[in-house]
Amino acid sequence: MNNEKYCLGCGVKLQDTNMLFEGYTPDLENNICSRCFKLRNYGDYQISTKSNEEYIEILKKVNDTKDLVLYVVDLLNIEKDLNMIRNYITNRLILVLTKRDILPRSVNDEKIKNYFANLGLDYQDIIITSANKNYNMDELLLMIKKHKSSKYVYVVGKTNAGKSTLINKMIQNYSEEDKYELTISPLPSTTLNKIDIKLTDDLTLIDTPGLIDRGSIVNYVDFDTIKKINAKKEINPDTFQLKKGHTLIIPGIFRIDYVEGEKNSFTFFVSNDLEFIKKDTSKCEEVNDLTKRTIEVGYHQDLVINGLGFIQITEKALVNVYLQSNVEVFVRDSLI
Repeated sequence: MNNEKYCLGCGVKLQDTNMLFEGYTPDLENNICSRCFKLRNYGDYQISTKSNEEYIEILKKVNDTKDLVLYVVDLLNIEKDLNMIRNYITNRLILVLTKRDILPRSVNDEKIKNYFANLGLDYQDIIITSANKNYNMDELLLMIKKHKSSKYVYVVGKTNAGKSTLINKMIQNYSEEDKYELTISPLPSTTLNKIDIKLTDDLTLIDTPGLIDRGSIVNYVDFDTIKKINAKKEINPDTFQLKKGHTLIIPGIFRIDYVEGEKNSFTFFVSNDLEFIKKDTSKCEEVNDLTKRTIEVGYHQDLVINGLGFIQITEKALVNVYLQSNVEVFVRDSLI
């Protein structure tokens, strides 16, 4: 008889022998590990020792099934290569765009869908959702029922994409079992293993660990900064009119110098908890702890700072961007 138990918060196997290892609980009658308990009740986060290679092996096993996959993507932090997930799984896929409540309400949903339709991605269907606002959750359930080939549906995505929040809302809305919640936080590697969540006799969601995005800024700042970066409500975009020789600074996080171009509009889609300082570049001090990158931005393109958000730039521009050296920065066609 298998007496093994797994944490209902993060999916790791529970054990009571070594408090330094993942899955420790002082009492095996508990349903969550000490790590999840401390994170939920005290905001005390313990770094996971698991590697992306371990998570990738979990994803590759999804290929052994014919089951439907929900690919969860954060609308504020869309990864550079969405088709990369196809390196690990080939199943039928629904693209679930989450955190709609974070983008301004003035943004048109159909425009967002058209943007993704033009990317040439390999998916069966697409839906825009907000678990926090219960937006399009019934429509998502109907879409799942339409496309699923068995009662099992996998949920995949990168860390902090909103997978666990989405699943918790589905548990709340549709579960016929005793209610429980997955552990959620703005920190990477909260979910550590697969977790089966039976919603009905005909539908079981399988949550998977999020792939750690090594290019995300959340890996290189402290917890207090992560809380500021993590947008918790609708963004009120900050727009600045800049000309050559102007600099914008988010203290301790980010700096952008406008090096070359006509007078231009820079609109920041980032957390409202972040503050900006505008200066003449000539009056700025040297930045020794951040790495400079010179980037050319085209007409109506976004400059994306992985994990922070994006800047919509109206005209062509040459900019210097200062960030931690490992943080990914790239240019894309304007989302909005």
